[in-house]
Amino acid sequence: MSKIIVAHSPDADDIFMYYAIYFGWVGSKRNRFENLALDIESLNEGAIDSKYLISAISFGLYPFIRNNYALLNTAMSFGNGYGPKLIKKKGKILKNNFKVALSGKWTTNAMIFKMKYKDARIVYKNFLEIEQSVLSGEVDAGVLIHESILNFDSSLEVEAHLWDIWIDFIKDDLPLPLGGMAISRSIPLLRAIEIQEILSDAVKIAVNNKKILSMMLENRVRVNKDELDIYLDMYANKDSIGLSQVQLKALNTLFKIGYDSGIYKDLINVEDYLLPTNYKNHRFS
Repeated sequence: MSKIIVAHSPDADDIFMYYAIYFGWVGSKRNRFENLALDIESLNEGAIDSKYLISAISFGLYPFIRNNYALLNTAMSFGNGYGPKLIKKKGKILKNNFKVALSGKWTTNAMIFKMKYKDARIVYKNFLEIEQSVLSGEVDAGVLIHESILNFDSSLEVEAHLWDIWIDFIKDDLPLPLGGMAISRSIPLLRAIEIQEILSDAVKIAVNNKKILSMMLENRVRVNKDELDIYLDMYANKDSIGLSQVQLKALNTLFKIGYDSGIYKDLINVEDYLLPTNYKNHRFS
């Protein structure tokens, strides 16, 4: 049995979607899964260096790593009317060149932020340090991600919702692509497809058994029971099981605005970079 390490972020939705495997609800005769939790920018940088066979990544990163990784069609997070929040101290007026803390150079939120606030002075922080950086005055503002968007200090307020910025850019009503899972192209195709099926089953079982699994995670996440319930409804739900046509369109739209802004050298179609699941049927037909 081969060991497969799944690298993911420590936020509640990633933990939720993986832990059906961790608790043994989904298994494999060929693969023994282990997990590694790292902040999203460490995961992104690891993917750039092809460090992990399977890793959570920011969708904004994917065009840069497409030659080494395929996108999995499961365990993804989209914002739909919500997403990262740009926060500041209450009453503070932000200048054009305000100093801001972002959770990483390669994150989707950084991509969208930089397209909107071209003159902002950016520093990169671990996502857990951003709120305190604003409170201390080290930065003028910060973009909160993960569970931090649910509950932050009462002396802070929202300057802008990145969801609104996204909608303003695309002039359409599409979900905001935030993060997904990528699998190394070094893994043989048939085995990669089998791994994707296992992960998809894990997400499906987690979503269908949300109440039970949530109770088992209460001491493993950074939010209380009520916040966990809200957060999972937002980012780990039936829309996380498999990519829909709307989500595919949203991803292609993200890549298009990145290409038009000069972030990407090439314009890609996400469907060209998913695992060809029909290969398994043809292989054994």
